Amino acid sequence: MSPMRLFILGALDARGDMHGHQLRLLAEEERIHLWADVSVGSLYGALKRLANEGLIEEVRTEREGGYPERQVYAITAEGRETLAIQREDGLTTVQMKHDPFDLAISRLDPDRLDHLAEAIENRLVVLNSMLADQERRLVFAAPYLTIAETWVMHHRADRIRAEIDSHQKLLATVPDIVADELTRKNHHD
Repeated sequence: MSPMRLFILGALDARGDMHGHQLRLLAEEERIHLWADVSVGSLYGALKRLANEGLIEEVRTEREGGYPERQVYAITAEGRETLAIQREDGLTTVQMKHDPFDLAISRLDPDRLDHLAEAIENRLVVLNSMLADQERRLVFAAPYLTIAETWVMHHRADRIRAEIDSHQKLLATVPDIVADELTRKNHHD
């Protein structure tokens, strides 16, 4: 599932023919970068890829005032089929990406165990900063969001809170982890 594909195809399906600048303005108006994994800067490249794949097509070129010519795109029948798949995938696919931290915590350097608590505390600082940032974004964006978009932003904050809770539990087990790692090191020596 590609959030950028879903955004572009969904916008063209719902709003009709648009050029890249109109899509960019829509993304900025909806503040999509605050609540979805969509980079407004990569919009034009995505339009070219979707056109090359036959999911959208150039229907005309427009020129307004002194602005350069702009290609206006429409969604194709194949694009509508892909949009339906993207929507379904987005609603049904559960994605929890692996965090490299998990592998690192299971492969600790026995000579640096005294730094483990500090590393976890530093991660907690970063996570708390991320949560504060997400909460600020929500306050800023709230007047412009739909009910569903508001839920999405709260969902991200909830996920960060869960990560903070998990790290706090991990921090409490550091003495046990260190003791276990030292025991295992001594058995291997």
